[in-house]
Amino acid sequence: MTSDVRDDRAGLGARTWVIADGCIPPGSTGDDPALQSHESFCVLNAGDEDAQIIVLVYFADREPAGPYRLVAPARRAFHQQVNRLDDPESVPPGVDYCLVIRSDRPIVVQHTRLDSRQAANALMTTIAFPVSP
Repeated sequence: MTSDVRDDRAGLGARTWVIADGCIPPGSTGDDPALQSHESFCVLNAGDEDAQIIVLVYFADREPAGPYRLVAPARRAFHQQVNRLDDPESVPPGVDYCLVIRSDRPIVVQHTRLDSRQAANALMTTIAFPVSP
């Protein structure tokens, strides 16, 4: 890999991202853990250093939850299910929320929801909103 390609890759993304539509579906059909209703965000850290990430969860009727501290390894994709965030507290299913994701390195963030409450599953995904370079 040439150094100019490595330099382009290192700055890919932004340091602050917002996911403004969150609600973990409150239920699932079937017994397959892979098809459990959930929401997740995928982080691409194309840089050469691990990204230290802080997530805050905002609600309509109470103070934010967090900070949740995560690490996205260098030159890797990192997936985090929102329903598996538990320190300092869990994010409740069926409750509207928004996420603010901040990183000490540029990253790219995508949001996905799997809703398996019905036999015909629904999958939604969208790029998060980048706030800063």
